[in-house]
Amino acid sequence: MIRLAPSILSADFSALAADAARVERAGVQLLHMDIMDGHFVPNISFGPAVMKSLLGKTELPFDVHLMIENADSIIPEFVTERTEYIVVHQETCVQLGRTLDLIRDFGVKPGVALNPATPVSALDCVLAEVELVLIMTVNPGYSGQKFRPAGIEKVRRLAEIRKERELSFQIEVDGGVSLGNARVLAEAGTDIFVTGSSLFGAPDAAEWVRAFYKAVS
Repeated sequence: MIRLAPSILSADFSALAADAARVERAGVQLLHMDIMDGHFVPNISFGPAVMKSLLGKTELPFDVHLMIENADSIIPEFVTERTEYIVVHQETCVQLGRTLDLIRDFGVKPGVALNPATPVSALDCVLAEVELVLIMTVNPGYSGQKFRPAGIEKVRRLAEIRKERELSFQIEVDGGVSLGNARVLAEAGTDIFVTGSSLFGAPDAAEWVRAFYKAVS
């Protein structure tokens, strides 16, 4: 099943709960949390307190994307009853297997993200240990960037590996996702689509979601 995970980084932070409720009613399945530290990426977003402010305001699971250094030290702060995934970057984890084990020990599904310049082969030894692989189709750190089509081939290769090895991890794409590229990403093997301003900025969120599912069907 293809799922939509709108990033709350594109929501109205003065009405965050209302915006989360609006996209939930529109028919999305996850809320994506883009956590940035100003070191690994050139921007700072928000921390666990903002995420936790949505507890009790939405029934949507949280998809937590840690674009940070020293992820192990902060992972426990993002563990809540609504946290489904915690995703760390391959590029920041010296002991990636240990970090994935830590996430799993908290009862959360571990995931790993790859920057545009990092090849799929960098994950060869941990694919059997992850529940999700996030392919960045823009350089992480800012919203509104142009989609990098090389990510499509990375998704396709991951889907091939998943089938060959009989694995079950989800494939997620983040960056420049639109109604125009959704179909080719779905055909390549994408399971979860992170979207941002295109959904939160839509006059009718429910209509945008319907258009998205029509595009990928």
